Amino acid sequence: MTTASETAQTESETVPEPTSAGHMIVKTLEAHGVERAYVVPGESYLDVLDGLHDSSIETIVCRHEGGAAYMAEADGKLKTIPGIAMVTRGPGAANAHVGLHTAWQDSTAMVLFVGLIPFEHREKEAFQEFDPKAWFDTGAKRVMVLDHPERASELVAEAMFAAVSGRPGPVVVGLPEDIIQQPHDGVVHPRIPIAEGGMTVTDWKALKTALHDSERPLFVFGGNDWTHEGARTLTAWLEAHNLPAAAEWRCEGTVPFDSPSYVGPLGYGRSAYTHRVLEESDLLVFVGTVPGDVITDGFTARQNWDKQNFLVTIDPSLRGRSGPVSHHIVAKPDVFVRDLVRMDLPVRDEWRQWTNALRAAQVEFSTPPPAEPGPGQAKMATMMGNLVQRLDEDAMVTFGAGEHTNWAHRYFPTNGYASMISARNGSMGYSVPSAVAASLNYPGRQVISIAGDGEFLMNGQELATAKQYGATPLVIVMDNQEYGTIRTHQERDYPNRVSGTQLQNPDFAKLAEAYGGVGIRVERDAEIPAALDQAFAATENGEFALIHLIVEQRIKAY
Repeated sequence: MTTASETAQTESETVPEPTSAGHMIVKTLEAHGVERAYVVPGESYLDVLDGLHDSSIETIVCRHEGGAAYMAEADGKLKTIPGIAMVTRGPGAANAHVGLHTAWQDSTAMVLFVGLIPFEHREKEAFQEFDPKAWFDTGAKRVMVLDHPERASELVAEAMFAAVSGRPGPVVVGLPEDIIQQPHDGVVHPRIPIAEGGMTVTDWKALKTALHDSERPLFVFGGNDWTHEGARTLTAWLEAHNLPAAAEWRCEGTVPFDSPSYVGPLGYGRSAYTHRVLEESDLLVFVGTVPGDVITDGFTARQNWDKQNFLVTIDPSLRGRSGPVSHHIVAKPDVFVRDLVRMDLPVRDEWRQWTNALRAAQVEFSTPPPAEPGPGQAKMATMMGNLVQRLDEDAMVTFGAGEHTNWAHRYFPTNGYASMISARNGSMGYSVPSAVAASLNYPGRQVISIAGDGEFLMNGQELATAKQYGATPLVIVMDNQEYGTIRTHQERDYPNRVSGTQLQNPDFAKLAEAYGGVGIRVERDAEIPAALDQAFAATENGEFALIHLIVEQRIKAY
């Protein structure tokens, strides 16, 4: 016979203890495998911060909401689950918008939690009030606001699902200050399964026929929706069939830099031959991306509707694509590759010759400059020639936007998926935050960030975050005292009229030291080898390092 006390004990073991909605949000993130959250604190979501106090999730306190959002976006590129950022209402949400736009255009899974004013203060022009749906609805996959505490876990599960399902992207979750403090007896909502698609029999036969009939096929890989295993499997299959593969702009590494099948990047900063190959190829197979603006040089290349283009993407809308579509295979990259490798194709001489010619051009294009320093001012070519020699096989590179990024595009040996972390929406200020996120995800791995002077000054303060949490990137700041890309366009369109592009910079090496790292100032070309040796010694010793590379200045005015 069961006593009343035993019954009460049994019930206490099965009935969930009341908990706040804010704490339930944290528990649900834990259940989804989240390892860290990038936050700038605010009084509007203190209950969530309190839930993180005893959580397995590491709380990374950032210096600016833009930096936090960039770190979360980079985290989403490095994992198969969304990156997580948390900011407060009004100004905090506005500052985070830059990372949201990056996640939208780069198709990166990310969830941005935004603290909001109390529910009862809504639509009264309360302090820092804003409408999250009006602000974010055109640049996020979903914008949700928690209005009922008992739905906290469900809303988080829906947000995580929405960020990774279909074409990945950002999701915004608004958290009213008073709602997240309210207790309820809910349970943690389970993960929602993701549909991954796959090749139908019709898809499989159509692609096999197209490859069989093609003399100059080319695979183009891109996006952030891969796994390491899927990338390795695709590479092995391409190499076995002597088939070539090019990379989407700022998305190198899925097929490794040293693979005989890798023929270089498409988009800005590419070589002349990779521009021609879009027209010369009689079959393009895009995997994980589409022929968009940058790949097609502003929607001008590959526009002949007689061309064969196979598009492999889970996005049924094909948003952002340009030119003809011969066949759309609705599949995530890994699932497509799983089906692709079952395709037994003969190895053809014309494929071997085509691939070898493209590969030879890529090898010539990407051969590093001489490492031997020359006389005079420091040069980025000498820096890259020496840097490449010192890199480990699994080294990673991060960068934002600007002319300085072309050096990484061309020469950095990306030898695995997610070894190049960048902003394909051309967002400046991304280099340092993404390097911090990469280093935290892969402690002990070489993480190199190549930044311009103007770009570094947008989020360079996140080196303080690196110091606080033990991230050890090497940041190379190329200082030409100008917004170089804009200056180049200005010279083309308004020659001899320099305006609004010049900068006066601080001593970046001293700034790095002030943040607690190792700063090295380099003015002469001959100083570069020793500077790199000192910088790598610092990162191997658990410190971050910064090389302030002062390159030749263009004439500042006419």
